[in-house]
Amino acid sequence: MLNLETARPWYPAHDPVHGFDHVERVYHTAERLATVEGADLEIVRAAALLHDASGSHPAEGADRETHHHASADFARQVLQGEGWPEERIQAVLHCIRAHRFRDDSQRPQTLEAMILFDADKLDAIGAIGVARAIGYSVQAQQLAYSPPTPRFLQTGEKEAGEAHSAYHEYLYKLVRLKDLLYTPAAQRIAERRHRTLVEYFEALQAEASGADSDNKPIAQG
Repeated sequence: MLNLETARPWYPAHDPVHGFDHVERVYHTAERLATVEGADLEIVRAAALLHDASGSHPAEGADRETHHHASADFARQVLQGEGWPEERIQAVLHCIRAHRFRDDSQRPQTLEAMILFDADKLDAIGAIGVARAIGYSVQAQQLAYSPPTPRFLQTGEKEAGEAHSAYHEYLYKLVRLKDLLYTPAAQRIAERRHRTLVEYFEALQAEASGADSDNKPIAQG
């Protein structure tokens, strides 16, 4: 039976970004959103459990650029083994293929796909989103902060040799997520999480640039 415990072995235990703890949070958030929005819970639960389960851990060669397609292929195998009808398998696969921010070739077309997208993106903002962004930068041997070039600030494209830091990821992706969410329930949750995200990265930029985070002069005495 497909549930959190059967899904646990598909994910690394100690990956701070895409490990089982991420999947567990997305699963519970997706359940909440599906209940409020009236979505098919079975489809949403299966999609949440399988959305990052590419069949191999990142350390074993899974490519983040195409992980949603690999995860959809793996999901088909799992759901066929569970005896799911093809129509419902396709519904889950659409959710998985449409959840990635950096691939807009397939956008969510069903309520269930919108809910998975929203639940996954909610886990990329707020306090947990900050922790995951820093965790990814450590994994990738990147800095938490490096100053973006004018070109990156204007276009989102880096200059030759420009480092990609967690702050770059914030500017390119994380700060935009609140406005990309589909469901009213997710949009309400995102308001507070977005403020937390922005406050942190604005403080990081200020402090890394040598300024106090509130731009007040340092008192003497």
